[in-house]
Amino acid sequence: MKRFYQALAPSVYQFSMRRLSDPVQAQEVVVEALYEVWCHAASFAGQSSIRTWVLGIARYKLLDKLRERYRHQHVSFDEQLDSQSDNHAEPESDAPTGFERVVQREQHDMIAHCAGKLPPDQREALHLALYEDMPLADIAHVQACPENTVKTRLFHARRKMKECLQRLFRDVEGPLTGVRHD
Repeated sequence: MKRFYQALAPSVYQFSMRRLSDPVQAQEVVVEALYEVWCHAASFAGQSSIRTWVLGIARYKLLDKLRERYRHQHVSFDEQLDSQSDNHAEPESDAPTGFERVVQREQHDMIAHCAGKLPPDQREALHLALYEDMPLADIAHVQACPENTVKTRLFHARRKMKECLQRLFRDVEGPLTGVRHD
């Protein structure tokens, strides 16, 4: 069980942090999801990988946390999902300079900003594809939808991310165009 926990807990935690932006609640999701797996291991039908099954359980647990926030904060569920920011820590490179760190942080913030504008289903599909490296069939299983729906969500998410990032980069570079560097 220890190896099982060590293998899956980081993915479940990262998956939960991206939506909850609260380390305590993300850890609660890890514990609740893996406890659920422990109690109902016999119900695993083998229709997907264990990791996909566990992330599916974690998804429902984190949705419960978001519903709980809704009840306590009187904010609509969709607004709560849309307000989540990406708190995923970037891996550090070999001694980046201060300027490089500023640029990395700014790029990270731009990506988080654009991802935050995506509809929740598209944002979740994009996370599962890019950060969890899940195949389409597994994403479809976690999201309880057909594979073609996942493909459509990913297509639109990528297109919207590209458009948003292009606008942001254009805004950042805009005032500097035409400036001479002698």
